[in-house]
Amino acid sequence: MPRFSLPLLTALLAAGVLAGCSTTTEDKTAGWSPNRIYSEARDEMGSNAYDKAVPLFEKLEGRAAGTPLAQQAQLEKAYAQYKGGEKAQAIATLDRFMKLHPASPAYDYALYLKGLVNFNDNLGLFSWLSRQDLSERDQKAAKDSFESFRELVTRFPDSRYARDAQQRMTYIVNSLAQYEVHVARYYYQRGAYVAAINRAQIALADYKDVPALEEALYILIKSYDALGMTQLRDDTERVMAASYPQSSYMRNGFKAKDDPWWKVW
Repeated sequence: MPRFSLPLLTALLAAGVLAGCSTTTEDKTAGWSPNRIYSEARDEMGSNAYDKAVPLFEKLEGRAAGTPLAQQAQLEKAYAQYKGGEKAQAIATLDRFMKLHPASPAYDYALYLKGLVNFNDNLGLFSWLSRQDLSERDQKAAKDSFESFRELVTRFPDSRYARDAQQRMTYIVNSLAQYEVHVARYYYQRGAYVAAINRAQIALADYKDVPALEEALYILIKSYDALGMTQLRDDTERVMAASYPQSSYMRNGFKAKDDPWWKVW
């Protein structure tokens, strides 16, 4: 083993420390004012460089702590995370904002943005493309989205975001009801009539005045008939006749093709 003198060993150690320091990432925002950081972050957002905007907003949170600008930074960071596909991080940022600032005038926007993060306006699109089984799809995000929008319209009925939130709630309810009916039809077509009845009854019990309920009743009629439960079949037929006197299901059966509204070819 080589032996070094004390002065040489000290010099080598110092060089090692300096080398280690030289690899430390330089903070380019060190001398920037909060307003400049905000301006730069907004520029990155405008260029769709959300991955670059997020750390700038994080810097701004620290530099402007305790000011309205710090709150703004939190909200815009959540939006950048959402647009950048980091949905879990966006939700965490919004939950933290609402916990720290329950009286903020931007609380309604935080609820609205949280609803948007979980909202999927192409419900069914990606499962159709991947041929994912309908009975395996998770509806938790849609339900979480509904709850955020519901809290918004309940607590802030005059909010500028309330009308859009209400429309999205209607869409979500229709989609969730349709999901239950899709699953009920899935079971019916595979001969699992009891399971089909259970899912159709869930749709009828949990949702009111949505288009999917007509098919839910039809699935009940067909499932009861397949099981030889004639009394329940006849009772359900009377409900169908009263609720949907011109039902296309009773005339033509299940739709031959179940394409989503956006599929035009």
